Amino acid sequence: MLLYIHVPFCRRKCRYCAFYSEPAGRDGTDRFDAWADALCLDMGRKAETLGRPAVNTVFFGGGTPSLLSPSIMGRILDRAAALFSLDADAEISMEANPESMTEAKARGFRAAGVNRVSLGVQALDDALLAAVGRVHDRAGALEAFWALRRAGFDNVGLDFMWGLPGETLQGWKAQIAEAAALAPEHLSCYGLTLEEGTPMFQESATLNLPDEDDAAAMYEEGGALLEAAGYRQYEISNYARPGRECRHNTGYWRGEDYLGLGPSAVSCLDGVRTTQPADLASWLSAVREGRDAGEREVLGFTEKAEELVMLSLRTAAGLDTAAYRALTGRDFLADNGALIAELVRRGMAGLEGGRFFLTRKGMAVSNAVMEQCFETIPQEAER
Repeated sequence: MLLYIHVPFCRRKCRYCAFYSEPAGRDGTDRFDAWADALCLDMGRKAETLGRPAVNTVFFGGGTPSLLSPSIMGRILDRAAALFSLDADAEISMEANPESMTEAKARGFRAAGVNRVSLGVQALDDALLAAVGRVHDRAGALEAFWALRRAGFDNVGLDFMWGLPGETLQGWKAQIAEAAALAPEHLSCYGLTLEEGTPMFQESATLNLPDEDDAAAMYEEGGALLEAAGYRQYEISNYARPGRECRHNTGYWRGEDYLGLGPSAVSCLDGVRTTQPADLASWLSAVREGRDAGEREVLGFTEKAEELVMLSLRTAAGLDTAAYRALTGRDFLADNGALIAELVRRGMAGLEGGRFFLTRKGMAVSNAVMEQCFETIPQEAER
């Protein structure tokens, strides 16, 4: 099982971000402690209900987990180790932002048990960082990376965004080349998405965004550059040195069960998806009162089949057609023959060893491909 912990605090909300978080305030210590106390209480109840299952990865997401103190992080990880059967070599990841990562904190997180950090750089250009509302600057991002290295972290990922306002193809490629030269173990490169309700969505008509051709070139040429630098693309937006793929996220894409703790966190266990309220006060009240305020959804056959297709086609490994047949009773290749033939002809997909996969060119239009595949999914298993 995978364990996800949502840290709902940020120094300041970025202009593109639709994830749930709240301002930490000038001194968030009391709020951090209240959240951590409730989290550990809820973790204990969930662990007992689940029979103290084995956990092979823990991921602190947010929000900005690096706003926490190492002592709080250590307390949570000690509690997880006591409540679950935590693998000896478990991957313990945390997201971090440069402005809240010092060498002292990095050493503290390392001592607390964190062994992988995903650093939210987003850009190595001060004008682009300002355009999307990031708190840090280029110099701060580089210093945070080296602080992690000096603290002994040998598994560091850098997160970037492409397609930002005012960004050019050459500028993006220059940033990616510089990032690769730093030799992180992992790079995540996400295209900017204008999410409804965010300031950038409201200003979308006035933003100087790259056109469709330039955006596509950023994805494809940026990926090729990373591949040439020794990084393997293993998912639509993720590249890693061999053996340094994010095990936690890979578990999601393989359809493994996961437990999510904290406000807005999502769990999926035995075909039941539960989403916690995206409100710190409501979540705290529910935990303190001993009730689960999460919304439950029992995944039906169609939802399970769509998730299998969607999650599989996000990855370089692609869809195991035998697994699809076992779930649906249908032949994926036969049902989608015309689409597959056209994609293969255009160099957007491939077939190998019983797997159907998208190439980088195909991944650029993966949503459209998935929608067409969904249309051939039967309403119930044919066995």
